[in-house]
Amino acid sequence: MRYSYGFTAALLAGGAALSLTTGFPAGAQVAQNDEQNMRQAVPRAGAPESFADLTAQLQPAVVNISTRQRVTVENNPFAGTPFGDLFGSQGQPTTREQQSLGSGFIISADGYVVTNNHVVAPDSRAQLEEVTVTLPDGTEYRAEVVGKDAESDLAVLKIERSEPFPFVRFGDSSQARVGDWVIAIGNPFGLGGTVTSGIVSAVLRRAGAGAYDRYIQTDASINRGNSGGPLFDMQGNVIGINNAIFSPSGGNVGIGFAIPAEVASPLVRQLIAGEDIMRGYLGIQIQQMNPDLAEALNLPPNRGEFVQSVQPGEAAERAGLQAGDVVLQVNGQEVTPDQTLSFLVTNIQPGSRVPLEIVRDGRRRTVQVEVGRRPSAEVLAAQQFGEEESDGPSGGPPSQGGTQNASVVEALGVQAVPLTPQIARQLGAGDRTQGLVVTAVDPNSDAARKGLGRGTIVLSANGREVSQITDLEAAIGGARQEGREAVLLRVRVRGGQELLVPVRLR
Repeated sequence: MRYSYGFTAALLAGGAALSLTTGFPAGAQVAQNDEQNMRQAVPRAGAPESFADLTAQLQPAVVNISTRQRVTVENNPFAGTPFGDLFGSQGQPTTREQQSLGSGFIISADGYVVTNNHVVAPDSRAQLEEVTVTLPDGTEYRAEVVGKDAESDLAVLKIERSEPFPFVRFGDSSQARVGDWVIAIGNPFGLGGTVTSGIVSAVLRRAGAGAYDRYIQTDASINRGNSGGPLFDMQGNVIGINNAIFSPSGGNVGIGFAIPAEVASPLVRQLIAGEDIMRGYLGIQIQQMNPDLAEALNLPPNRGEFVQSVQPGEAAERAGLQAGDVVLQVNGQEVTPDQTLSFLVTNIQPGSRVPLEIVRDGRRRTVQVEVGRRPSAEVLAAQQFGEEESDGPSGGPPSQGGTQNASVVEALGVQAVPLTPQIARQLGAGDRTQGLVVTAVDPNSDAARKGLGRGTIVLSANGREVSQITDLEAAIGGARQEGREAVLLRVRVRGGQELLVPVRLR
């Protein structure tokens, strides 16, 4: 179904095309705000009158996803409090069930379902017991996890029945323009099929860092539970997968992010085929170009990225890259804020040999590099605390369901990642330690003034254990609801000392 948003540029009269003239010579440049051009571009009043017909076609293929997980917990009534370590475990660990909710959409008549990885991936203490897919008519299906990928935050499920399922198709997100109408359908707060509309607020939006830091931004209302649901264009195509929101309050403020279909679609095909997803990797620590750096290097701003360091033995070192180089192009594609070096390299097949255009000592040159294979997100996170560095700075999108990249906790002014056994060993903590590792701190925050820094492990907030970003956000939300302006963090600093630190909220 297609809606028309503007008037046509030519009118048919008696079989001939009647061109609209401007009075300017042929080939002359016309101002974008020319009155006649504006009349042609302005949407006709009231269009679209309704999304109902389009929604009726799409909604049957949008599903609710619920998971049942079994979590092992220490039998210690003082766990998560300052007295937890004094009493230790009181007998054998116990298990409890927990659930999660999200959204997804069917992409084939035989029942393949796409969602976010964080919707179906249990936390480090949990074991996934069951995934249930519920259709809009209320029928439930036990789902098999066909494949999942933490790096892109995508997962594919499979459900079965004798008759075909309703399904939707991926569209071409590269054609999306700022101002286009979009529809989001999903399961916010477990309410079931909920439809919201808005426009594309930005394309190629960066929301943090990482290999896939490239999103469609929309003001269509997205909340907790919308994760994994589709973002549709006016032709009924999926142009994005709702993934995260930016929200100081935890609720919708009109800034949502969706994984573009042009990124998701090929990865989904690989997951369905059971293929390993292999990503390109150089093995460098990079810094975005900023005005001061561009001025110092006598280079244009917003072009290229600066090489801070090169990992021994990796692809960049073998190609001869050095600290201080500026990478301007990868295989003929410009490196820009919208098209980062990490994104370009990640989407190159490992083993491929490609040219890099660089600037060294003020001179442009081209080097050939055989692209390596990007390590897992866990290995890259661990490298942030060792001697090796990874492509891209630490950081990640402001996630509502928790990707494995570093996430921004705006209320504290910190970035953090879940503590893994590998990171714990790097920091000298026990393998069984649960918490969040601070990867960056806003120097103007109270957290910085109180001594929190890179490598600090946050163990609990207001007596609540934190092992995922959502745990910390929930503790902060509880404090705000109670009218408190600070949270009490139990932290472990380098050297193993544990402290109780009150941190004011922003």
